[in-house]
Amino acid sequence: MKLFGFEISKKIDKTASTSGAVEIDNTIKSFAIPSQNDGSMLLPAASAAGYYGQILDIDGTSFVNEKDLILKYRAAAGQPECDNAIADITNAAIISDSKGAPVKLDLDNVELTDKIKDRIFDEFANILKLLDFNYTGYDIFRRWYIDGKIYFHLQVDSANPKEGIKGIIQIDPLKIKKIKEVSTSIDQVTGVKTNRITAEYFLYSDDFTNTMNGVRIDPNAIVYIPSGVLDESGKVAISYLHKSVKLVNQLRMMEDALVIYRVSRAPERRIFYIDIGNLPKGKAEEYVQGIMAKYRNKLVYDVNSGEIRDDRKSMSMLEDFWLPRREGGRGTEITTLPGGQNLSEIEDILFFQKKLYRSLNVPSDRLAADSNFNIGRASEISREEVKFQKFISRLRKKFSMMFSDMLRVQCILKGIITHEDWTLIREGMGIDFIEDNFYSELKDFEIMQSRIGMLDTISSHIGTYYSEYWVRSNVLNMSENDMEKMQLQIDEEALEKKAKEMGSDTSSGEEGEEGEENPPEE
Repeated sequence: MKLFGFEISKKIDKTASTSGAVEIDNTIKSFAIPSQNDGSMLLPAASAAGYYGQILDIDGTSFVNEKDLILKYRAAAGQPECDNAIADITNAAIISDSKGAPVKLDLDNVELTDKIKDRIFDEFANILKLLDFNYTGYDIFRRWYIDGKIYFHLQVDSANPKEGIKGIIQIDPLKIKKIKEVSTSIDQVTGVKTNRITAEYFLYSDDFTNTMNGVRIDPNAIVYIPSGVLDESGKVAISYLHKSVKLVNQLRMMEDALVIYRVSRAPERRIFYIDIGNLPKGKAEEYVQGIMAKYRNKLVYDVNSGEIRDDRKSMSMLEDFWLPRREGGRGTEITTLPGGQNLSEIEDILFFQKKLYRSLNVPSDRLAADSNFNIGRASEISREEVKFQKFISRLRKKFSMMFSDMLRVQCILKGIITHEDWTLIREGMGIDFIEDNFYSELKDFEIMQSRIGMLDTISSHIGTYYSEYWVRSNVLNMSENDMEKMQLQIDEEALEKKAKEMGSDTSSGEEGEEGEENPPEE
């Protein structure tokens, strides 16, 4: 495996690439182009061609390129309701604790020596320090959630790569893309067209609008974490906000329409019926205009200059109405046009707000700022809260790949493990996030209470119908390691208790002997 241009393991045969990118050992062919779950772009081998197109965006979710798509996500995140929902998600996923970092490494299920585990723990702490994750963890997760992807450049000293990662720089997703070159050939025997990936690299450029030119970067120098969600075509990694962009635009439109309606219908306007007698049409209009100019007052306060100005030259939609009336009517009359009566109805606004929260998998009852948080039994927690916690767990699982990828590069560079060892370590390695949720503790206590209650019920049948091993495995849900640790602790506590009892018996015996020297008189 090549890492930052250095050979880490034994050398293997690789297919040559004319593009100068990092090559991949991929000798297995297929008639289908591999599906890219990370949203990387597939290009023909040795191709640097670009593309340009236009599209009519009707609902606000269509996009020309990834740059336009990311800008839509960032604009949608600026909506207050959407921003509050994202804050709830980020606060639930990344929790700051004064006791330590928001995340910790778990190697309990990895078969390594304690010495190697300690070195891996040290390198994990070093990565958190390079990221400054204790202070920037919230911002990193929020940016990853909004953009749908995040890139980091791992800085390594080429003169001494064994020193590991020297720095970690976050890269704007607008300026970098992951590229995979696909080679197409025709099988001489079957005549079937086959495809395989021959090279993989990252392309960095300040502008990807019309061209695909830029600096090619080794894939081992970049840590790329996509959201795991793809668009309908399966080619672009989209954000979790993608299905909310249309709702954000609709909510903004409804709010603007509500403001316009309230401004236009809130005030009460007057209607002036002017008696024009037998005046002809032209004279009648001049007469009405004269009356309007004589009695209309259009003084406006200028907030910029602090002065009063006259805006009689322009007519707004909130001014009075002046209507002529012929002879034989009721003469000049002034009436009042009432304002709107349903200005307090905002059910349509609330509908789109709740729908926006549901699209972000956030419980809609969190929309109300004055709603109370019920701290009761875990069985009384709403179904939406349970779904929200599961959604947070999925986000954490996907986001934790960032730490594992950085740790892989760090451990391989420093010679702690090899690339082959990492494949086995990754299966048992875990990234645990701090839980600052009373609901989680309450749920664990209720589960433990239910298990202990079941244990009390079945205890009379242990040894007759059920074995202790079966009860520990199925009722208490203990693993083999948990059983061994628990039994060891029980034995140690029994020895300590026995030692204390023997010590107390010895002390009581000595007191008895001293008492026999001076027996009480009868």
